[in-house]
Amino acid sequence: MEITVTGRHVTVPERFRRHIEDKLSKVPQLDPRVSRCDVVVTHEANPRQAKEAERIEITCHAKRSVIRAEASADDVYGALDVAMTRLGERLRRVNDKRRVHRGRKQPKSVHDATSAITVPPEEQPVAETPLPAHIAKVGGDEDCPIQLREKVHASAPMGVDQALNEMELVGHDFYLYQDAETGKPSVVYRRRGWSYGVIQLDVVDEAPAASTA
Repeated sequence: MEITVTGRHVTVPERFRRHIEDKLSKVPQLDPRVSRCDVVVTHEANPRQAKEAERIEITCHAKRSVIRAEASADDVYGALDVAMTRLGERLRRVNDKRRVHRGRKQPKSVHDATSAITVPPEEQPVAETPLPAHIAKVGGDEDCPIQLREKVHASAPMGVDQALNEMELVGHDFYLYQDAETGKPSVVYRRRGWSYGVIQLDVVDEAPAASTA
């Protein structure tokens, strides 16, 4: 398995690189299909963000799937430990899902397969490192405190089932895609437990005028 380590605003020591490689050596045991792992180490110089100054992002590339995990802490070793814990949970979840849907016996629904599992308490959210001010300003106003981060990702039209699978792989609570059947921009999102929802955008030529009282 190929491992690449990149530093942003920081030089990654060789000792820490070896520590990362040692941690990631367990990934093939959780998912043998992973062929490459990209690790990005980011240092936030803002002293106000001292508790989340070190950020670790891990992206595992497997056949037809990408699994991500990230974490922030006051030191790189702590951030790596949290990121690896999250990555392990997501890799196990992906493997469990394959076993449920691809076993030799009749496929079992996710609800039935996980009904006996005790759901652990949700982990405390980790505050994200504030984005640099130059990324974007709403309306181009430099005095505006709101920052906007833009992302573009390549995707092919897909069905709801595949969109849910992609959402689980990246570890997000929502996933934007184009519905293969209707051609509409759509979003799947997580609700409670194993409950999900989907929103489709019905594009019209002109937005409806706001009603006035």
